[in-house]
Amino acid sequence: MLDDAKAGLRIVNAHTELSTHTWDGIEEWVGEDGALGLKDPKIVESDVQAQISFLRKLKFLYLEQNAKDKYVKTIVSDDAPLVTPALNEELRVRNEEKKTTLREHKAKLAERRDDLRALSGFVEEGVYHYKKAQALTLQASTLSQKILDARLSLTRLRQAHPHPRLTITTANQQLDGQVEEMQALDAELADAHEKIATVRERIKVGTGEVEKLRSVRADVEKAVEIGAGERVEDGRVVGLYDWCVISNIKLPLISNPLISRRFSTTTSTHHALVSLLSAHSESDNELRLTYRMHEREVCITLLFIPNTRRLAEARVEGIEERVIGDVADAHVMENDVSGLVWAVLARARAI
Repeated sequence: MLDDAKAGLRIVNAHTELSTHTWDGIEEWVGEDGALGLKDPKIVESDVQAQISFLRKLKFLYLEQNAKDKYVKTIVSDDAPLVTPALNEELRVRNEEKKTTLREHKAKLAERRDDLRALSGFVEEGVYHYKKAQALTLQASTLSQKILDARLSLTRLRQAHPHPRLTITTANQQLDGQVEEMQALDAELADAHEKIATVRERIKVGTGEVEKLRSVRADVEKAVEIGAGERVEDGRVVGLYDWCVISNIKLPLISNPLISRRFSTTTSTHHALVSLLSAHSESDNELRLTYRMHEREVCITLLFIPNTRRLAEARVEGIEERVIGDVADAHVMENDVSGLVWAVLARARAI
């Protein structure tokens, strides 16, 4: 048997060469300490395949050099080596043991390879979870920054708007109050529109009545102009007529049938408007007017200065003196007959 130790061909002596061997394509996987940072299963598999290939070449080289060494020693040696069956059996047993050990190592390597393949899926899943965790971390950092910005904005708003602040509850209550106020205003506006429509209708009706009265007045004035040139029993008729047109009162002093008919039309309208019961001339300068107001009779006596159209005195019956007050005297001083009559009737209606 040849001494392999002296020959220097054992694989154990090549450990340094194996450790210092550099593999193609994995330079970027070298760690900070110079060691290979093999973490990816695919890189680990390629590294294992490269090591297996290197060991096979190294084994073949060992066998080749050992065979050459034995062949040379056998040829050069003076004494032929003694090869006995016991030596062959010993070599066979050693080979069997080495083969058994090699099979165990191969089985362990295959088992480790299967484990690596099984774990590679988990590694990919771990990479996915790592990326997801990295995204969530970035999102959390962004949200934290937004929270800080929101707190800063809230602090600025609180400084800009000190107490008392308008809360959501207070704002809702204020909104409800404004809604109710707007509804009330809408109701008032609708009532105002209805009143405006009613007043417009009344104005329209009153305008029609005024136009009718204007046409009647125009007819009466035309008749007066015609009758002014005719023979009249009393020269004061025209003057009294003018006053009667102002006060809308019918006097039995006109003998002209046309003028009398016109006066009948005017006074009939006046009767309907102011509830005039009678108008009687007691003398040349005295006129008595009787009205019905709320189931009572109100009598107004007007005294004029003789041969003039100046009002001298006014007496009112049917209404207490405290209700009339100084209204009659004021209108007598102003010689306002129609104003006196309407003022007295207004006081009578208000009782």
